[in-house]
Amino acid sequence: MELFKGIICSVMECRKALLDRFIRYTAFDTMSDPSQDGKRRPTTEGQEKLLLSLCDELSSLGLDVYYGAEKVVMGTLDANGAEGAVAFMAHVDTADAVKGNGVKANVIESYDGSEIVLSGVSISPEKDTDLSRYIGSEIITSDGTTLLGSDDKAGVAIIMTALEYLVSHKEIRHPRIEVFFTPDEEIGAGVDEFPYERMKAKVCYTVDGEAEGEIETECFNAARVDIKISGDVCHLGSGRGKIHNAALAASAIAVSLPSSESPEATDGHFGYYTLDSIKGNMEKAELSILLRDFDMESLERRIEAVRRSVSAVEALHSVRTDVSVKVQYRNMKSVNDADPRAMDAIRRSAGKLGIDIKEKAIRGGTDGARLAEHGIASPNIYTGGHNLHSLTEWVALRAMESSLSLVLGIIKEYS
Repeated sequence: MELFKGIICSVMECRKALLDRFIRYTAFDTMSDPSQDGKRRPTTEGQEKLLLSLCDELSSLGLDVYYGAEKVVMGTLDANGAEGAVAFMAHVDTADAVKGNGVKANVIESYDGSEIVLSGVSISPEKDTDLSRYIGSEIITSDGTTLLGSDDKAGVAIIMTALEYLVSHKEIRHPRIEVFFTPDEEIGAGVDEFPYERMKAKVCYTVDGEAEGEIETECFNAARVDIKISGDVCHLGSGRGKIHNAALAASAIAVSLPSSESPEATDGHFGYYTLDSIKGNMEKAELSILLRDFDMESLERRIEAVRRSVSAVEALHSVRTDVSVKVQYRNMKSVNDADPRAMDAIRRSAGKLGIDIKEKAIRGGTDGARLAEHGIASPNIYTGGHNLHSLTEWVALRAMESSLSLVLGIIKEYS
């Protein structure tokens, strides 16, 4: 128990390094680009700049570093008196739901409980009730013109600071520690390529969660349906029986999605359809639809429902369609349940550290869901981020410190 008390004291001493790292990482322009998925990896130049910077940082800490064609950074800290291996993972990219480049982090050194007014937006304590937990503590936001990037640069900062702590405290026994930093997680491509042959750990914790204390062992099954539509165009004045409007057909497919099964109308374990993008004209149009469900059979039924809708619209509007489906990730629950040591380590270390954890399902996914397809248990650990993918995103430094304590506590359990 004394070792765990020591973690808490040491983490408090690490707070400046943790904050400085996070702020530094947010300055990298790492918004992923779904239009480049499958064409280049990473999909944006800024991601590679941050990945290469992390390679340098890991090397300076004395870790063995690998960065190959997979464009995944792997750092290895050799075992120090303990057997086995454990891994941790975070991703460097940020989402494209709102502007994610040009981030200017804003640090509120001692939050006073009032509304946080930013450029054009505000964060209300009445709506964001978790803010009240951090009165008197540091809160980090963007300037309001971009997202912040705690998803998942907070996770990157937590893992890197944990490594720095272990390197500077050589008296601490620990197993082989592997860390991985991936690109393009936000578009489901984070581990499309991954150095599995180099990985020895059979448990890999993703540090990619949200509110303090939340641990996620279950996630959506996810698919993306991309639809291309070709129409026929002539002069509008003589278009009777000749014009077949691709843009109109795309709109018809979009409005066929059931509004009662959208992300804005569902929660808990209910899945959804959502229109992700739509563009085009009378001759050519494209749209992308995202499908989510905790049950794989239900996800397959959603895919088939979209296909039927496309076929009906194709016949009604006399257009030509091309449909491609990509299953982006699968529910990791069964693999996590099959290897209980992963969650046992979290529960034991949280109990010793006095951290109140809440186990839940994530209405989203992580790179860990893809690792689970290879039999690797991958629970997801909180970073303290709130309002992810939005202009009102914020994170509490105290929550990041709590996550750092838990990561170190997990490592001690594996020792």
